[in-house]
Amino acid sequence: MAYVDGYLLIVPKKNIEAYRKLAKVAAKVWREHGALEYRECVGDDLDAPFGRPFPKLLRLKPDETAVFSWVVYRSRAQRDRVNAKVMKDPRIAGMDHKAVPFDAKRMSMGGFSVLVSA
Repeated sequence: MAYVDGYLLIVPKKNIEAYRKLAKVAAKVWREHGALEYRECVGDDLDAPFGRPFPKLLRLKPDETAVFSWVVYRSRAQRDRVNAKVMKDPRIAGMDHKAVPFDAKRMSMGGFSVLVSA
């Protein structure tokens, strides 16, 4: 069964284009090292009328939005191998992680076993 890494980030709206450039590089790196799928999605309809809306959950400021991302792998073991290669890749390892266009301190991530796939 597939395995998914999920990410939730807070990005200042003025930094979306810079984030897109970073994400395009990351997508290329992850796919080259074996990820099956790589998606980066920017929030544009976050005030759901039910549940806890993302802006409230994430404490978004008016000039911020959420980015929801995921990477799909064949298995958790394959994810571990891919991520080890990605972290050594100079395009990622050489990046100034303090200069990213999002608030790294408010980033959430985790690995997920697929429960249902349709």
